[in-house]
Amino acid sequence: MAAGHRTRILIVDDSVVMRSLLRSVVCADAGLEVAGSAADGETALRTIEMIRPDLVLLDVEMPVKDGLATLRELRARGHKMPVIMCSSLTQRGAKVTIEALAGGASDYVAKPAGQSGREAAMQALAQDLLPKIHALTSRAQTQPDFSGSGPGPGGARLPLALPLAPPLKAQPISSIPVVLAIGVSTGGPAALDVLLPALPANFPLPVMIVQHMPELFTKLFAERLDGRCKLRVREAEEGDAVRAGTISIAKGNWHMEVLAAARAGSPATLHLNQGPLENHCRPAVDALFRSAAGVYGSGVLAVVLTGMGSDGLIGCSIVRGHGGSVLAQDQATSTVWGMPGAVANAGLAHKVLPLNEIATEILRIAGRTPAAAGEARELREAAV
Repeated sequence: MAAGHRTRILIVDDSVVMRSLLRSVVCADAGLEVAGSAADGETALRTIEMIRPDLVLLDVEMPVKDGLATLRELRARGHKMPVIMCSSLTQRGAKVTIEALAGGASDYVAKPAGQSGREAAMQALAQDLLPKIHALTSRAQTQPDFSGSGPGPGGARLPLALPLAPPLKAQPISSIPVVLAIGVSTGGPAALDVLLPALPANFPLPVMIVQHMPELFTKLFAERLDGRCKLRVREAEEGDAVRAGTISIAKGNWHMEVLAAARAGSPATLHLNQGPLENHCRPAVDALFRSAAGVYGSGVLAVVLTGMGSDGLIGCSIVRGHGGSVLAQDQATSTVWGMPGAVANAGLAHKVLPLNEIATEILRIAGRTPAAAGEARELREAAV
């Protein structure tokens, strides 16, 4: 946003208490202002047409028109401002939030629960919400186009408040991967909803993913993807074998690491632990990448997708140090170019690609010819 411009927020929630809490959190930040509020989706849609906010805080469960229906109508009308879903940490709240994230919401926050009072609830909410608002509104490209390399409707390129990073020279990839490891955060559900269904049923590499999400969300997220992908998708469990044909998603609040095979001829396994946070995260992308490089060496293909912060940067450095390969999502198609941008700007990415080109590149690197796939399998077996 331009200097001196305060980001205008629309608050949509049927709870008077929650609207008041959100208003207090927003107003406490000098760079933000509450442009309006609404108690249901229908009112919110009318208000959006009148006030054109920079960002919408949208409750998941509301009367008249719920958050998911409101989001779909908002996007159908062509509005591309960021939307942060406000979700209760319940089975239903998590399920609807995941659908919203895959369907165009930019991020979500959990409604405060269990705090001792209003001040504690405000502090918890502010710590989670404010960085997300600033990250999502730091540029005018509010809703990336995941179908291509960044153009908006009609082929017009969406404007950016910040210039795109200069193109980095692609580096040749010489190693043959035996495992695919993916790290992603803000904007991840929509990005993975594009990438993972593009992998064929005979994809020759095991796939492991760290998506920053709470524990309840990751199981439901894996179940949703399992219905959309040709490969099996599951939330990781302790001791799971690392095998081709399966996409393993790290469990929320648990680091996921790879352990070398206990005996010759056996596959590597997954280890879940609640060690210290890394990059303020658990699960952390760095933990996965670091352990994968330790087991598979140059056979790791690491992919860093959209997300806030720099989780994955150290892990990619370790992957490169072992001779592995790194791909990063480009700025134009990222909801937030934090994680992939850190990797790209550090010179660790062999290629920086639009989202819709990453699956094609993964398949090219993995080798889709029968001979290459067989060679990859042999290398994978030798590595473990």
